[in-house]
Amino acid sequence: MDLSIAGILALDGLTNGAVYALLALATVLVFAVTRVIFIPQGEFVAFGALTLALLIAPKLPDTPWYKQVPGTVWFLLALAVLAALSDLANGMRHKHGAARIARTMGRTLAVPVIVSLVTFWAAPRGLPVAAYALLTLALVTPFGNLIYRLAYESLADASVLVLLIVSVGVHFALVGLGLFFFGAEGFRNPSFWDQRFSAGPVNVPGQTIIIFVASIALIVLLYLYFERTLSGKALRATAVNRAGARLMGISSSGAGRLAFTMAALIGALSGLLIGPTTTVFYDSGFLIGLKGFVAAVFAGLSSYPLALVGALAVGLLESFGSFWASAFKEVIVFSAILPVLLWRSYADPHGEEH
Repeated sequence: MDLSIAGILALDGLTNGAVYALLALATVLVFAVTRVIFIPQGEFVAFGALTLALLIAPKLPDTPWYKQVPGTVWFLLALAVLAALSDLANGMRHKHGAARIARTMGRTLAVPVIVSLVTFWAAPRGLPVAAYALLTLALVTPFGNLIYRLAYESLADASVLVLLIVSVGVHFALVGLGLFFFGAEGFRNPSFWDQRFSAGPVNVPGQTIIIFVASIALIVLLYLYFERTLSGKALRATAVNRAGARLMGISSSGAGRLAFTMAALIGALSGLLIGPTTTVFYDSGFLIGLKGFVAAVFAGLSSYPLALVGALAVGLLESFGSFWASAFKEVIVFSAILPVLLWRSYADPHGEEH
């Protein structure tokens, strides 16, 4: 291996590591706020990449209008209706007035219905890729809130093991629905920037620069959000002490919904970033999300800076591992978690959860 090959591998590893860093940050955020080890984080990546692929795919003139929109729209509407019915049942159980129930159901349905209507209008019109990328973010982001409400909110005080089992079930459900909505065919999206730049022996694609810039910008925005905004400080307080935050008037349900919404946004953005660099299938999100989870484990599921460092390490390990033993690159990456877990078990012993 010479310096040029090492530079190419390092660039590839850092590019993938930047995406894994976003997923690791989302995993740490969700676990810190809700104690949920969110295995389906990668499904947001696949949904984001595949939704964009279907939006920009050429449409035949005689295709019915309902087949010109991605299945993500119908899934979003179905989840919104289920959440609204849950609001109705909850309001009737607590004997809320009809006006209050109607307002609650209206808030639940408003964003999904508006985004879906915009998608119905925009899908057949051949808009620029950037416009469809923004529409994809608007479609996938509400999934976080809806999935939390339907699958986790009623189990907020359950043990970590129960929440993990639910996460496994949600993962399998989303993978099956991904196959139904997107099919078994893989898609590779066009690059957002086709320009290439030379940096010595390394040729840097414009898409790689976009990945770095977007990842750094999002990390900075997350830092400012947690440090400078009231809702960000409320999320931090919930992560530090759920019971104490609840006593101070911070809604744990609201914090959970917000954390899952942010995780969905990060996942969808990661899908848009990684879509032009690799072919994405309906089940590709699991491996991508699992590498983000490995990076989060490096951080003990608690530290954002360590999650970033761990993600870059995972990306470099994967890149150089694929050069030396391409058939075992996944084994190399996932085996790296074993010494980390062993070290953490000795460094931070804990008793059984009650």
